[in-house]
Amino acid sequence: MSAPVLSVQRLVHRFSGAGGTTVKAVNDVSFDIAAGETLGLVGESGSGKSTIGLLATRLLRPTGGRILFEGVDITQLSPAALRPLRARLQIVFQDPWGSLSPRMTIGRLLEEPLTLHAKLTSVARAAEARRLADRVRLPAAALARYPHELSGGQLQRVSIARAIANRPKLIVLDEPTSSLDLSVRAGILQLLDELQRETGVAMLFISHDLETVRLVSHRVVVLYLGRIAEEGPTPRLFEAPAHPYTQVLLSANLPPDPSVPLARHEVFGEIPSPVNLPPGCFFAGRCPVALPACSTAPPEPLRVEDGHFAACIRVADGTNILAPAEETAR
Repeated sequence: MSAPVLSVQRLVHRFSGAGGTTVKAVNDVSFDIAAGETLGLVGESGSGKSTIGLLATRLLRPTGGRILFEGVDITQLSPAALRPLRARLQIVFQDPWGSLSPRMTIGRLLEEPLTLHAKLTSVARAAEARRLADRVRLPAAALARYPHELSGGQLQRVSIARAIANRPKLIVLDEPTSSLDLSVRAGILQLLDELQRETGVAMLFISHDLETVRLVSHRVVVLYLGRIAEEGPTPRLFEAPAHPYTQVLLSANLPPDPSVPLARHEVFGEIPSPVNLPPGCFFAGRCPVALPACSTAPPEPLRVEDGHFAACIRVADGTNILAPAEETAR
């Protein structure tokens, strides 16, 4: 078996907070992404999703753990050493208005990554920019325009075109469709699927939109306070979630069909502070099936079935499934 494109091993990250405090944003996270695979990363706001995306692309230096890209340890590489890798390691941000220079035309924005990473003449760069625009279904007239003259969906296509300009091996997509209308979102997702089928690029798809993650991902990682609660193949995880937190999270999702009754799992209590995390399972204080042992030590991932793991000690005896919630109509 070939090595994964990206291997994150026991990743840890800390931020300095107010008053000398330390925010524990990412806590011992490990996962792999293979070529041609999309890994979905989900969780509540503040769960560490975007931080992991920045760490995976080394826009942040991790506090601990290792990041291997195409088998090369990039954890502690300097910015100068990372620069040759940037062509193959790309990120698309949630907000294209904030990530694209307002002073550059779309044509120049598309040529910029080629200028940095490809040895092309100015004529060849301009031709490649036109090809990229056509590939992401941007009209040729858009190349002479500035970002403020394009719609949000068109700008996200520009961001994707820039990301694929140098044929990367990995693209991190951080909430790439959250600010877009449903019809525009569908077009972006179709484009990403086409690009992956054509090039075999690996993708880390970060989102709080569970339906979108279910649609685009091959596997899913569920985060809670910067720690993996569950990981598994997308169909299995959505149809039979094993961790109590995943069950609660999925029960809060609104299905597209308004006639489908909602079955909620309610939890009580406060989310622990990332400044002062508990010693055991982070979800134990709110979990309806928690045992005293859940609060003493971090749970190890337990195998549910092949490729499906949950960090819950109650998986071992099958008592991890929450009682059915009462169904309510919307």
